[in-house]
Amino acid sequence: MMFAKQVAVITGASSGIGWALARELAAQGCKVGLIARRRKKLEELAGEVRSAGATVALAVADVAERESTLAAFRQIAAELGSTDLLVANAGVGTPTLLDPMNTADVEKMIRVNLLGVIYSIEAVRPDMLRRGRGHVAAVSSMAAYKGLPAESGYCASKAAVNTYLEGLRLHLRGRGIAVTTICPGFVRTPMTSVNPFHMPWLVEVDDAARRIVRALRRRKKVYNFPWQMSLLMWATQWAPDWLVARVMGPYAENPPRAPKT
Repeated sequence: MMFAKQVAVITGASSGIGWALARELAAQGCKVGLIARRRKKLEELAGEVRSAGATVALAVADVAERESTLAAFRQIAAELGSTDLLVANAGVGTPTLLDPMNTADVEKMIRVNLLGVIYSIEAVRPDMLRRGRGHVAAVSSMAAYKGLPAESGYCASKAAVNTYLEGLRLHLRGRGIAVTTICPGFVRTPMTSVNPFHMPWLVEVDDAARRIVRALRRRKKVYNFPWQMSLLMWATQWAPDWLVARVMGPYAENPPRAPKT
């Protein structure tokens, strides 16, 4: 297995896709490094992974804080060695309100969703460049492809991740470092659990982790899934504004808020 004995570090590992990815990569033979804000949840996951026979290390950090993030990666490297695979998965979602504007919430979201990815890449890229190998991946979203009412901040943060990784991939061409952008549709996680509407083509989190790991194995540049949602988002880009506003009107009037963790 190509992942055997590699060091994979996952941010946002304390729940959702990050949690499932940690278990899946451990099952593939990886040594896994876990980074998130909630120590108790990380310890719970670490115990589960260790009981399955994998090697694991954990560090507590808020990826919105640069020094905290860099220190966490140094701690993981001291225990497991150099990172072979980074999955910058940590992310949050909060609606963008009109009146009053919740600018502080949007700013925090952008720090986590965008700067958290950049800080995580900063932590591993120098060593990957020295060794001439590595794999950098980030979990973005289908929301990156279309600005949506009441979600403009979230969509913007994910679009920025896609653009940043695209430029990075081109910049690293020929350096032996792969870059993968992962754009899921709806996945059953705590973040989507508050959605009051039917989520089309909802993917269970363990299935999402398996799909992502397959894409990482193939070193895909961009992985959008499920394909049905990808097709819908492509069509939405060409839909007239009045139609998108009408369809999403009820949501935009009363957008749900994910529970704070």
